[in-house]
Amino acid sequence: MKFMLRTTMLSAFIGFLALLSGGAQAEVLKARMAQNLSPISGVAIVAQEKGFFAKHGLEITVSNFTSGKQCLDTVIGGGADIATTAEAPTTAAAMAGLPIAFLARMEYSDDKTVASAKSGIKTRNDLKGKKIAYTAGTGSEVYTATLLKSVGLTKDDVSLVNLQPQAMLPALVSGSIDAFNSWEPHISNAKKAMGADAVGIDTKGVYAETFNIVVTKDYLAKNEALMEKFLAALIDAEKWMKANPEEAIAIVAKATGIKPEDLAAIWADYNYHVTLDDKQIEVLKAHAAWRLESGNHPPGATTMPDLSKVIEPGPLKKVDSSRVTYTLK
Repeated sequence: MKFMLRTTMLSAFIGFLALLSGGAQAEVLKARMAQNLSPISGVAIVAQEKGFFAKHGLEITVSNFTSGKQCLDTVIGGGADIATTAEAPTTAAAMAGLPIAFLARMEYSDDKTVASAKSGIKTRNDLKGKKIAYTAGTGSEVYTATLLKSVGLTKDDVSLVNLQPQAMLPALVSGSIDAFNSWEPHISNAKKAMGADAVGIDTKGVYAETFNIVVTKDYLAKNEALMEKFLAALIDAEKWMKANPEEAIAIVAKATGIKPEDLAAIWADYNYHVTLDDKQIEVLKAHAAWRLESGNHPPGATTMPDLSKVIEPGPLKKVDSSRVTYTLK
């Protein structure tokens, strides 16, 4: 009898330990992500929709925005924890001395230009004297400056209009602008909506905008394990997307309000890869140099930002060290 009682008590104790262990394993880490709802956020969109965040024990609450600048501003202001953002807001924050932590790139793709047929713009050489919309503080602004420079123009040779991406198509249709510079799907949406009244301009290779994961240093210090899981989920999503392109297109198209066939036509433009490489360093340095050269930098910024104080490779290295290949010179 005593033996049976002890055995029962031991079994109950083991069961109790198992419950504790299971509870620890089932612990869910929560975070808020500010996301630019566009195909450039495809990896993050798939990670959420296919359950990769949940697989790694994360509960990610997503707030959607129309630009990476809005996302980073939200994180810096405390309204979210994780930003999907481009290099433009990143360099501005770094040069302003804001305590941000750049964790990884997850995508890069070319910005593009679409013009109205009645504007007479057929190539980039026709931009002089035209009204061109861009989005200040984003890669669209840098792309615009780079595009003009490629044909020997400056901002004084055109009329620049600062608009949010969603306001560009109505402005183009109404004739208040002649062209706009932005990222997909805004370009494709304009072409589809306007048909023959829209002209796509060949600007391939002018400027490739990167899309990245950025948090504050304080948040990273307190949530490094969470961010490691977050990056692991993104890597899982990236691998799944490459193995299942048709389903990935369907998921991203549904999330962003694009028809799958329309997204499929531009899918190859998106380079999805979770990494920290030399290309990213070059982009950040070139962008910071542009800010100093153009004067488009935060007050008091006179030198290049120290990227070693901005880029935090630790979490990605712990998840997959082969994806961290950059060198700082």
